Amino acid sequence: MRLDQGVYAELDRRLAPVDAARLAAFPGDRPDRQPVHTCYVPADAVVPGLAAGWGTAALAALDEHGLPDLGLAPALLEQVLPRVRAKLATEPIEDLRVDAEDGYRGTADAEDDDVLRAARALTADPAVGRVPPSFGIRVKSLEAPTRHRAVRSLDLFLACLGECQAAADASLPLRSVVTLPKVTDVEQVRAFLPVLEALEHAHGVRLDLELQIETPQSVLGPDGAATAARMVHAAGHRLIGLHYGTYDYSASLGIAAAQQSSDHPAADFAKHVMQVAVAGTGAHAVDGSTNVLPVGPRDQVRAAWRLHAALVRRALEHGFYQGWDLHPAQLVTRYTATYAFFRAALPAAAERLAVYLDRRAGGVLDEPATARALAVLVLRGLDCGALDLAEVRSEGGPDRADLDKLAGRRPGDS
Repeated sequence: MRLDQGVYAELDRRLAPVDAARLAAFPGDRPDRQPVHTCYVPADAVVPGLAAGWGTAALAALDEHGLPDLGLAPALLEQVLPRVRAKLATEPIEDLRVDAEDGYRGTADAEDDDVLRAARALTADPAVGRVPPSFGIRVKSLEAPTRHRAVRSLDLFLACLGECQAAADASLPLRSVVTLPKVTDVEQVRAFLPVLEALEHAHGVRLDLELQIETPQSVLGPDGAATAARMVHAAGHRLIGLHYGTYDYSASLGIAAAQQSSDHPAADFAKHVMQVAVAGTGAHAVDGSTNVLPVGPRDQVRAAWRLHAALVRRALEHGFYQGWDLHPAQLVTRYTATYAFFRAALPAAAERLAVYLDRRAGGVLDEPATARALAVLVLRGLDCGALDLAEVRSEGGPDRADLDKLAGRRPGDS
């Protein structure tokens, strides 16, 4: 070696700020469990016991109509269905969003009362029903006609949530998710952050932020830059996800109503921009919804289930592990498709992780990045109930500590 040590020192001096900036901007995955879906329920339809009611309705639909052929192997379906039934009975909704935006049909005069009633219903759930592990509210956009209404509804919702929890000694966590729809400019995100800080201080809560990507401007700006990426880094650590708005985005591009779907090529473009924008930041890219609901006669319900299951499976294959559900019966295919995906993937994932950890030769030579992705896959299956650790170990996979280490889940409060 003939290089002077000063060369190394100068290299470190120049790149140390770059290292620090990259770590701040891309801290890695959160330790929190990511829900497999978000259920959007209009504010005026949120009642005590809503989650348990959705689970009961989903089980009733399954019993009444029977699951159609979803292309799953009989042995796999035999493993999945009991788990789906148990999930619907114990934790039917993983993430609930009170909707005061497009799904809400109430008048401006009624919104105060409906938002307050929804907050009271959520605080009643520990006593009367299943409590979703996470919940929050979607307010109106920050465009001029609705921005004051958005902040007012959020303020009322949080105030009532805190007061009702205190009065009832409810065990809900003092943490909520705020979904901001129809974002068109990075400055809207920046302007919203001090509002969230003020609300946190006023109500003693922790607020996570989601941004809905449902306008062309939020994907590509007038300067040709990916606006979504700028929004992600403007929001910083508070941001937990970018959610794709299937129908607003499609309509804004002039796509005919019959072709508006989350598997349209235009949707793929927007969602993959989102996916790249959040990579390494700890936020997630989230798939949108289908408005084809499993209601009506059996043939119609089963057709809607086949469509929904195919869209869920496709999203999972594309790396989108969370989507929207709008109707209780959609939970049937949300969990069936999701559980089948993780269970089908387990044997190969466990074997490849074992080979990687043992540093022995196998049929596939995996690099650290792939081992990390495999570990994350198994952890997601464990988190949602598709898998249990005993099964992972019986397939030769690692224990939980090794999975967490391989996945690179950063420490923090869940």
